[in-house]
Amino acid sequence: MTPYSSTSEPFTLQRDCPAILVPAGDEVTLPAGQAGYITQALGGSFTVYVEGNLFRIAGAEADALGKLPPPLPELPEGATESDVEQVVWQQLRTCFDPEIPVNIVDLGLVYECVLSRSAEGGYRVDVKMTLTAPGCGMGEVLVDEVRSKLELIPTVEEADVELVFDPPWGRTMMSEAAQLEVGMF
Repeated sequence: MTPYSSTSEPFTLQRDCPAILVPAGDEVTLPAGQAGYITQALGGSFTVYVEGNLFRIAGAEADALGKLPPPLPELPEGATESDVEQVVWQQLRTCFDPEIPVNIVDLGLVYECVLSRSAEGGYRVDVKMTLTAPGCGMGEVLVDEVRSKLELIPTVEEADVELVFDPPWGRTMMSEAAQLEVGMF
């Protein structure tokens, strides 16, 4: 059985492209001209199937697939702390496990998210999150993605993302929508 389907979109890379091997988390470069299938395009990043392997391609590399990069987050003029917090949660919902079509918030992987004012007047975001499996090679990749997406938000000066494993993640932490998406409800 292959991890792509009739709904997967074929592609040919237009240039050399950095990617991450799923689930090992190893960084590789896929060469220009490489053909494959886009199996998941959620949250601005892409999971692709190439020669029997899955790879994660960041949204910043979308042009290599012939796609547009994701838009940057925006805040309304005169944004309040509540506005910033809302955009923080929106950004967290753009982070996906490359093998599961559910965002990390609905998967129940975000245990804590705290917004505080920095000395310079901007914001700091502290996140505690976990993984569906403690030994997942994609852990640091997801942590880096969460951090970088939060730091794209105007007025967010720093995001600290801590990977924790207590309490251990379980399927009961998933939202009903997530359970429906993966066929558990």
